[in-house]
Amino acid sequence: MKLYHSPQAPNPDRVVYFLRAKGKLDAVELEEVSIMKQEHKQAGYREVSPFAQVPALVLDDGTSITESRAICTYFEALFPEPNLMGRDAKEKALIEMWDRRVELMFFVQFAGWFRNAHPAMAPLEVPQSAEAAAKSEKAARKMAERLDAHLASNEFVAADRFSIADITLYITCGFCRVMRWAPHKELPNLGRWHDAMTARGFAG
Repeated sequence: MKLYHSPQAPNPDRVVYFLRAKGKLDAVELEEVSIMKQEHKQAGYREVSPFAQVPALVLDDGTSITESRAICTYFEALFPEPNLMGRDAKEKALIEMWDRRVELMFFVQFAGWFRNAHPAMAPLEVPQSAEAAAKSEKAARKMAERLDAHLASNEFVAADRFSIADITLYITCGFCRVMRWAPHKELPNLGRWHDAMTARGFAG
């Protein structure tokens, strides 16, 4: 298997951290793709990922899988332990619920802020919109506060144990650095959780 990824980009990091948590990072061949150099838009890479998405996983039979959550789902089935997506119906639902909340209400909102406000993204987001950036920033900050409130009475994001939802939140907090924002340094419960996740070493 070959995993195309871009270091420090959140979606590729999500898969790499997931594999690291599984202890299976050495099960794939890694190949870097530079998003900032727009290597993901070159014809050769589009043969792997027609929508120019990173990461992309190419299986030994030539099948290509994109979308970071789909790739993680594949690895969950291939390497079932340690379980990161739920062992029974209740756990699976709770973990997916929180993972999607983090992704759609925090990560995606922050990405909208970044894409529309950061000068480095101007060549990729044409045209940038100050109004969209402001709206996305407000939504991202609001969700960070909601997650902080949730973590006031929860050690982990979902199902009372470490899961992909924690990985998704961790990589999103890391992604926030591109706008010089560290929500885990502003919000105490998020900060306590972030310190605990860093201590686990899964993202080291």
